[in-house]
Amino acid sequence: MAIEKEDLAAISPVALPPTGVETKAEGIGVTKASMSGGKCFVASMLAGAFIGFGGMYFCTFLGDTTMSFGVQRLVGGLTFCLGLCLVLCCGAELFTGNVLMICAKLSKKINFGGLFRNWAIVWLGNLAGALLAVFIIYMSNLQGMNGGAVGEAFVSVAAGKVSLAPVTLFFKAMLCNILVCLAVWIGFSSKTTADKVLGILLPISAFVACGFEHCVANMFFLPMGLVLNTIGGVGAAGAITIGGVAYNLVLATLGNIAGGLLVGLAYWFAYRAKQEK
Repeated sequence: MAIEKEDLAAISPVALPPTGVETKAEGIGVTKASMSGGKCFVASMLAGAFIGFGGMYFCTFLGDTTMSFGVQRLVGGLTFCLGLCLVLCCGAELFTGNVLMICAKLSKKINFGGLFRNWAIVWLGNLAGALLAVFIIYMSNLQGMNGGAVGEAFVSVAAGKVSLAPVTLFFKAMLCNILVCLAVWIGFSSKTTADKVLGILLPISAFVACGFEHCVANMFFLPMGLVLNTIGGVGAAGAITIGGVAYNLVLATLGNIAGGLLVGLAYWFAYRAKQEK
């Protein structure tokens, strides 16, 4: 029996074709929507902590003020990739990537109740995991490295995020999750761990280097900056407030949803399987 080109692509050891990725995304969405609340929350905490570890790595390099702007952004972007590498390769629930569950909803495989339930649990779990990472890292005194320059980097990053204008913040967040969801899409297509890691590097390092806004990353950066600014006395007094943290997280979350929906809707429309009549 002759094998069609599409069949060859589907069994290729290299990667799934776009139609296969879209079908896989729908199946993953169904699985996520059916997870028990407890398991989903713990897996979400893992993701929040993993992204926090990426932020930790990122700010450790930012503590070296001798690097030129371009080198600093490039190296910082690559180091932050640690977070999503851990999420995709080790297994965890990340809010921004879960926006792609919209593919399963559009194909009527899950309902809005399952979609929003997952998003709510995962967002809260990501926050809890990020805060746990803040506590552990703070207690390790990582911020004291390089004569306190790492702590100054944490506060500088956080202060910059809470001072963004609303429209700028929203569209930075939208651009961020376009790139994050494309990285997750590459992860869905990959068949080996090495493929996933390599596929993540460019989209994730790009969003970090460009200064885009990721709500889960900000669940780590902003509380860490707040603690160092208010308790540790790092940076100008009052540079970061709880109100500023809440302002950023709300708009970054909305922008991330918009960017993720744009990716999910486009790929669902272009590559969804035809429904049998």
